[in-house]
Amino acid sequence: MLFDPVLVRSLPLANRTVMAPMTRSRAVDHNTPNALMAEYYGQRASAGLIVTEGTAPSPNGLGYARIPGLFNDAQVRGWKLVTDAVHAKGGKIVVQLMHTGRVTHVANLPAGAEVLGPGAEVCPGEMYTDAHAMQPHSAPRAMTEADIAHAVGEYAQSARLAIEAGFDGVELHAANGYLIEQFLNANVNLRTDGYGGSPQGRNRFAIEVARACAAAIGGQRVGIRLSPYGVFNGTGPYPDVDAQYLALVGELSTLGLLYLHVLDHSAMGAPPVPAELKARLRGAFSGPFMLAGGFDGASAEQALVAGQADLIAFGRPFLANPDLVERLRVGADLNAPDMSTFYTPGPKGYTDYPTLAA
Repeated sequence: MLFDPVLVRSLPLANRTVMAPMTRSRAVDHNTPNALMAEYYGQRASAGLIVTEGTAPSPNGLGYARIPGLFNDAQVRGWKLVTDAVHAKGGKIVVQLMHTGRVTHVANLPAGAEVLGPGAEVCPGEMYTDAHAMQPHSAPRAMTEADIAHAVGEYAQSARLAIEAGFDGVELHAANGYLIEQFLNANVNLRTDGYGGSPQGRNRFAIEVARACAAAIGGQRVGIRLSPYGVFNGTGPYPDVDAQYLALVGELSTLGLLYLHVLDHSAMGAPPVPAELKARLRGAFSGPFMLAGGFDGASAEQALVAGQADLIAFGRPFLANPDLVERLRVGADLNAPDMSTFYTPGPKGYTDYPTLAA
């Protein structure tokens, strides 16, 4: 099944493997995609679907050094290099829209941008900056309802620009403790207005963003990634998390979205997402369902055959193996990823991993 073609809504995929989104920090010039990034994604176009690295829909969302954005004409032109490279090889690609929210240091933001979050609490931990190396996260300003409405509009406009740039769709990053999950998570969202205070209130921002993007480009071109039970960036489990996410997915299901992407971080030390919750989320979503988190070829095939998912996403294996699909198909050994080059500028550890043919 893993290597069989599949129709995801109206999007035909050559196989059921997905290249998961992975931050690579190569957008060195004003957070604008470039020819090196086009080469990287083009090398991996044999994936059934590529989900790009997290890409900011707003200058306020550029929390990490050298991550790409998608909110101006230069970035549209840069991303067009990437989508053209992938499509030229028969691949499909969506852009992951990731607003970092409070997971930010001001040194990484362009002039005029600011650190925003559901509240004014500082994210625990540190952030790398090119100017000052590791620094504590910067204090956010609590978003007003006007700020929230503005951010929803930024997501929708970025989705429109994604289609202009040639993407097959977008994925909303509602996981890993970034802005959408900052609203979802009861440990972070301490608001008492209509955007907090209850599961319904905490779900509101995510639903508004998804609805606005679906209205902008069509729900069949909007996917979303969730990570219940994730612990990144000060999130973590809380009472009623299962019920909240089931309610969220039930509402998202009405939008006819491209897919639901559920990430289980247990392979990296977080609590596992219970198998029962994954099954209930799949049942609550009337569309294509993707799982990610620690899969190899055998476990991916097993999950597909068992009906647990329609698509399986691979992260680091795709990072180090541009021809991962072929390697999985023939049972070849995989290149090991070089962690020292995950976020460094330039081609080393980025476009120089060998293929089987090489």
